[in-house]
Amino acid sequence: AVIFAAELQGTASVLAFGCGTALIGFGAGLFGHGTLTATMNAAPKDQAGLALGAWGAVQASAAGVAIALGGILRDLVTAFAPQFGPAAGYNFVYCLELLLLFATLVTMVPLIRRRDTLLMQGHLTRS
Repeated sequence: AVIFAAELQGTASVLAFGCGTALIGFGAGLFGHGTLTATMNAAPKDQAGLALGAWGAVQASAAGVAIALGGILRDLVTAFAPQFGPAAGYNFVYCLELLLLFATLVTMVPLIRRRDTLLMQGHLTRS
C-alpha cells in the first residue's frame, strides 16, 4: 500500500499511505512483542532482567542500523535516478525490505522443521 500510494491521486493516495503505515506499525508492534516474549521465555528465571536488557540493546542497535541504511539507500537512489520521480528512493527501500522479509521466511522453514523433528524425537522439550 505504501509503495503504490505515490501512484494514486488525491484522497486514495492518502488513504493507501495511511493504511500501509498503520499496518507496518501494527506488524512492528507484533514483532516486538513476539520477540520480547520469546526472549523472556527462553531466559533462565533468574536472568530475565539480563535477557530483557540484551533484547533492548539488540533491538535498538538493529533499528538504528536499519534506519541509517534505509536513509542512505533512499538518498542514493533519489540522487542517481531522478527520472523515476521523488518516490523512487522510498519504493526501492520498501521493495528491498519486502525481499529481505521473504528471504527470512524462506530461511526459517528448515529451522522450524528441524526443531519440530527434534521435538518429536525427544531431544528437545517445549518451553
